[in-house]
Amino acid sequence: MKKTILIVDDSESVREVVKFTLEQAGYQVIAGVDGKDALRYLTGETLHLVLTDLHMPHLDGIGLIREIRAREAYRYLPILLLTTESQAAKKQEAKEAGATGWIVKPFVQEKLLEVVQKVIR
Repeated sequence: MKKTILIVDDSESVREVVKFTLEQAGYQVIAGVDGKDALRYLTGETLHLVLTDLHMPHLDGIGLIREIRAREAYRYLPILLLTTESQAAKKQEAKEAGATGWIVKPFVQEKLLEVVQKVIR
């Protein structure tokens, strides 16, 4: 069975590159255009990882992480932030919200896959 990854980014080009990279590695990928849109995928179905941008309209990445962590079915779901932001304060805020890790854009596809493989059980 393929592992399912939810990617959330308001940039269509980023979503497409991440989706292509993950699908080529054998993952099933679903995508949301922002945090609010991503909530529709939190129906209790099995997800193995969420990759989310930080800065998005309607509901940012940290808000999305808090929403995910508030749901019992997803309390232990790995969540990685994929963002251009690298400030220590933002990283700490994301960690406190429940982020598992942080990947800075632009990313190298092989490194992205390495991190994904480490956090997916």
